[in-house]
This record gives sequence, C-alpha cells and structure tokens, in this order.
Amino acid sequence: MQPEATVRLPEENIRELVVKFFLAHHLNQPQAESMANMLTAAQRDGSLSHGLQRLPGTLDTMAHPHFNKQAEPVAERITSVFTRVDAQNGFSCLAVERGLPNLTESAREFGVGILAIRNGFHSTALWPLVEKAASLGVAVMSMNPTHSYVVPTGGSKALLGTNPMAFAWPRPNKRPYVFDFATSAAARADIAMRKNAGQQIPVGWGVDKDGQATTDPAAVLAGAMLPFGSHKGSAISTMIELLAGPMIGGRTSRDCMQFDQGADAAPCHGELFIAFSPELISGPEAMQSAENLFSGFNEQEARLPGDRRYAIRDVSAREGIPVSTSLLNRILALIP
Repeated sequence: MQPEATVRLPEENIRELVVKFFLAHHLNQPQAESMANMLTAAQRDGSLSHGLQRLPGTLDTMAHPHFNKQAEPVAERITSVFTRVDAQNGFSCLAVERGLPNLTESAREFGVGILAIRNGFHSTALWPLVEKAASLGVAVMSMNPTHSYVVPTGGSKALLGTNPMAFAWPRPNKRPYVFDFATSAAARADIAMRKNAGQQIPVGWGVDKDGQATTDPAAVLAGAMLPFGSHKGSAISTMIELLAGPMIGGRTSRDCMQFDQGADAAPCHGELFIAFSPELISGPEAMQSAENLFSGFNEQEARLPGDRRYAIRDVSAREGIPVSTSLLNRILALIP
C-alpha cells in the first residue's frame, strides 16, 4: 500500500483553516477559536485521531437539536476551591478555558482546586488543557464519561464509556509531564481510523454485535469495545462515570447515549478537573523529589509518557504540521 500523500503547513495556517471552517458553519467566534486551538494542538503533536480527522464529524455534533452554536459559558465560583461552568450545550473546551484561571488560582492559594463542567459536547483530547494548567505551576487531573460503547468486564452489553483520563505535573524549566488515555483498550477514534484505512485491529480491542472477539474495526464499531486491563480498566472507568457524572450533576455514559437520540454527535457530558499545588501541600522539596523520579526513567532509557508528543511537536515547529492531502481536500470541500 502506498503511503498517503501529505503536505506540511505552518501551525497558524492550520488554526486559521479550522476557525474558517467553524465560522462558515455559524459557530460563534469564541468556540471556533477554542476548538481550533484544540484540534491544531492534537494534529501538531501527532495525535492524528484527535486532530483534523475530527473536523468533518463536528458537523454531526453541531447538527444535534440541542447544540448551541452561540454558547458563552461563564465561570461561577461556588466556594473558594470549587468552580462550576455550564457549557450551555456548546463545545466543552471553551467552558474549560474559562474555568481554568479559577482552578489554578484555587490550587495555588488553598492547595487544591476543583472545576466541574456541565452540558458540554466533547471536544477532543484532554491533554492540551491539563498541560496548559500544569504550565501555570499546578498538578492537575481531568476525566469525563463519553457514550456507552464499552462492555464492563464479565458483562455482555455496552454500558461504560471510553472514559478518558489525563494528568499533568509541572516541571521547573521543563515541559510538564503529561499523559492522556482512554480506559477502553483503544480510543474509539483510533478504531475508526483503522476502519477508514482498511486495517485490522488487535484482538482484545472489542467484540462484534454477537459478543464475539474480532479484529474487524467495523464490526467493533457496530458491536462494543472492551476496557483495558480487564477488571482493572473496568473499575477505573466506573470511577470516572461516578466522579465526572453523578458527583458533578453530569450524565453517565448511558445517559449521554440516550441524550444523543441517534444523532451520532459527540457525547454531551460533564468534565471534572482537580488541581493541586505540590509546593503548597508538601513544600519545595516536592518538585525535586519528582525530578529524581523522572531521572530514573532516563537512567534506564525508558520512555517518559509525553516525550514522544513533545518530540513530534518540535519537528512540527521546524518543518510544519503534516496533514494528509485527502483530508485537507475533504475539509476544504466542506467550507461553504
């Protein structure tokens, strides 16, 4: 199979293209710019399944009968450490951006901050926003339910979401330590990319509609996905359902699926962010102790999560961000 033709574009050009796309489909300027930042960051750092590949699908999300193209979320400080933002049925990333200042301020002043987002349609990867918070000197974790695509271990029907979780730790004079992963065996977007490329998937990623193991991505998308690590992944996914669902007045993944009403939109869910100040809680030695841990990875030449993404980011900065020509043409054709 011939490799797909690509073109490399400056980061600003890609961001401008995404903003143009959204504005052409009548999304308001704040949401358009927020989504452009998210999708461009994912494409820049090599997370192709969460980058421009998602842009055409946002049309299905914006066509949802409850989607609000003019959403203007406002951060509401409930207590000294707790901030809530209603995304007003727009894309969730804008609501998060407007709540992050309160989150980081609370963590730096009181040691901990909590940010709860309600009624936001899923944007893309979680790591760009936790990295942004960590760059301000706090450690932060984020999580959210999705749609009920995943069979709990020992079960027979999809109940849980892919339920991603991200974490970032600040590092003095270095980029933050960041990870972001789904609690399913693979992200749904990665399975969809394999399907579009005509590729098989590993055994253990999902089952067909009859509950049988399969390596056919189309069969898994029509059937159900599996949690990573068997009962361990199933338990972590359930924790995310509870913390980022009922605890913050949000939806579980099953509720998100019912809310979708067959529109094939991104999940409309809640998101939970919890930030900590290591230095306030433990003192300056916290940061040095963390650096000693990270140095242990280097000593045995183990890959520190996030390093690959940063390496790709550096190449993108020098050479431009790669985009497949077929995807680029598809996006351009969808701009009225």
